[in-house]
Amino acid sequence: MTIIDAWAQHPTVRMVEHDMFDSLRRWGAPLPTEQPPVAATVAAMDAGGVDTALISAWYGPEGVLISNDEVASFAAESAGRFVGVASVDLRKPVAAVRELRRAVNELGMKALRIVPWLWGLPPNDRRYYPLYAECVELGIPFCTQVGHTGPLRSSETGRPIPYLDDVALDFPDLVIVGGHIGYPWTTEMIAVATKYPNVYIDTSAYTVRRYPPELVAYMQKHGREKVLFGTNFPMIMPDRALAGLDDLQLDNEVRELFLSGNARRVFRLDEVSAG
Repeated sequence: MTIIDAWAQHPTVRMVEHDMFDSLRRWGAPLPTEQPPVAATVAAMDAGGVDTALISAWYGPEGVLISNDEVASFAAESAGRFVGVASVDLRKPVAAVRELRRAVNELGMKALRIVPWLWGLPPNDRRYYPLYAECVELGIPFCTQVGHTGPLRSSETGRPIPYLDDVALDFPDLVIVGGHIGYPWTTEMIAVATKYPNVYIDTSAYTVRRYPPELVAYMQKHGREKVLFGTNFPMIMPDRALAGLDDLQLDNEVRELFLSGNARRVFRLDEVSAG
């Protein structure tokens, strides 16, 4: 069965060496100490049976940790295993919109990801809004983080209600993917995904054995088309993220949707293959 990882990074050293990730090192995350080759990330995907990974750029107020051009270069070297996800500098709205257009139209990116805790700005802040309108025009999803923040930053921006709730109300045509499940506000995230047809959840940053019971119940029933598999690689290896999948007792349809079908539809990945 095909597996698509909806949230991953092919890291740069300047990203993983940032002191905000000290907490992840204490948890034993195998973060690299030098620039890893693309082949190393592909090998980790192979070990977990992952066919395709959506790898993201990282832009923050302290500088660019992974640039859009670097992501495009990694994707080109991966022989089709990586799909690029753009990021931009929220401080410069006009330049950010132009960069998003360039990333999609010239570099082939399939989504925009902004990590709110990195900026200290929740998703309903006015600085995001020009980008939401551009995502709708470009036909790409907006990906963001929900739930508490593992790195040493405030968790407040990860609350699904009111922040994502406001965005979904203001932009009903915007496709939104909330990564990292939303814990400890998982029930809120499920409520928002249920309320809005264009809101989805990805399971990145959590292993299968740590999925909250309410999320598993949602996947098994009316949320079967709403949940996407993700790892948050390199913080979690694909094989570790998927260990225990059979214990969830997902039927074949739900399993296929979770592991690849939902991501293929949400990110319009069949268009990548056609292109």
